[in-house]
Amino acid sequence: MNEHISSAYDRDLEAIQALAMKMGGLVEEAILNAAESLANRDAELAEKVRAGDKVIDALEVQINEEAARTIALRAPVSKDLRAILSVLRLAASLERIGDYAKNMAKRTGSLVEMSPINGTDAALRRMAREVQAMLKDTLDAYLRGDADLAESVRQRDQEVDQMYNALFREFLTFMMEDPRNITSCMHLHFMAKNVERMGDLVTNMAEQVIYLVTGEMPEEGRPKSDKTAFVTDPG
Repeated sequence: MNEHISSAYDRDLEAIQALAMKMGGLVEEAILNAAESLANRDAELAEKVRAGDKVIDALEVQINEEAARTIALRAPVSKDLRAILSVLRLAASLERIGDYAKNMAKRTGSLVEMSPINGTDAALRRMAREVQAMLKDTLDAYLRGDADLAESVRQRDQEVDQMYNALFREFLTFMMEDPRNITSCMHLHFMAKNVERMGDLVTNMAEQVIYLVTGEMPEEGRPKSDKTAFVTDPG
């Protein structure tokens, strides 16, 4: 009987993990497309990101429902329960990252008619690609149970913060040089802040992987380089 329950639990967990990986793939795509739509001033691609967020949200709901059903039917304990709770936390972070990608896409619609600010679109795209690569490695670490890979992601968040700080200084410079740049730079800053927050969420996911594999959260505080005091996006 116990073997039967264990086998059924394993199948349920694998099905939930498959949903989480599908969700992760869509979120990776949303990050890249949001940055690409900005760089190319592509309103159609931005709208695709916005529409795709509904699919990401629906997957999180499905994961929550399947996890609740599995807990109720299989009554997992110890490491098995930790595995279920971990995938729920990962899905919640993925949903929030998807929201940030959607927010970026919304602002692209406002920027389409404005002149680009020299070099900032490309810098923001590089930052987004780094976060997407971190997310990919985190999902790989989760599937492989690789705490070392997850820790490497955790350390890379500092690079994202440094990219954000550099962009922040550029935006200030452009706004001081020409007040006509203020509106564009404000939109771009909020987009950069969205990407920085994505990096924080991916780092949270990496820490969750470490906890799942080792049973302990990382003891050392993560390195942070975001020391700006700019207004934050209310959305």
